[in-house]
Amino acid sequence: MNIVIFGAPGSGKGTQSALLIEEYGYYHISTGDVLRGQIAAGTELGKIADSYISHGKLIPDELMIEILDDVMSAHPESAKGVVFDGFPRTIKQADALDELLAKRNQKLDIVVGLEVEEEELIARLINRGKTSGRSDDNMETIKKRLDVYNNQTNPLRDHYMEQGKYAAVHGMGSIEDIYSHIKAAIESIKK
Repeated sequence: MNIVIFGAPGSGKGTQSALLIEEYGYYHISTGDVLRGQIAAGTELGKIADSYISHGKLIPDELMIEILDDVMSAHPESAKGVVFDGFPRTIKQADALDELLAKRNQKLDIVVGLEVEEEELIARLINRGKTSGRSDDNMETIKKRLDVYNNQTNPLRDHYMEQGKYAAVHGMGSIEDIYSHIKAAIESIKK
């Protein structure tokens, strides 16, 4: 089963992805973690990625698809199923993900949309910045990231709704309550 965890920055994608991986044993691809790893290692890809991320912009579609293809090829366990965390972020990326999965005789099964109010997102991201030291969790970059999300990524919600793959989950409340709603959505399509 291939699952996309979808939502604005700070909606809890990483937290909920970790719970899914622990329970179901799927392979986890967090594009943010992959990119931050490249940046920390000082690779050429990391330098290119940093020039976008540090300004609150999305990585170009072609570059992200290339990265995903490489990651999935390097990890054959991804054939069991993948939790995509932070990808896709554009309709073009969604179409490219469908092609990438089809090439592997797989498909996207469900998109879990964590829906959280903007004030809460900002509070979570500011708090995360204080505790994690992530340089992109500052008010200026947060505002830019939320604008990018609202203008470029949020249209994916309608895209996946039209395909019948979108499961909206209220992303406020306890981590456990949110996860129980995600699990119910996944279990409903496994039957």
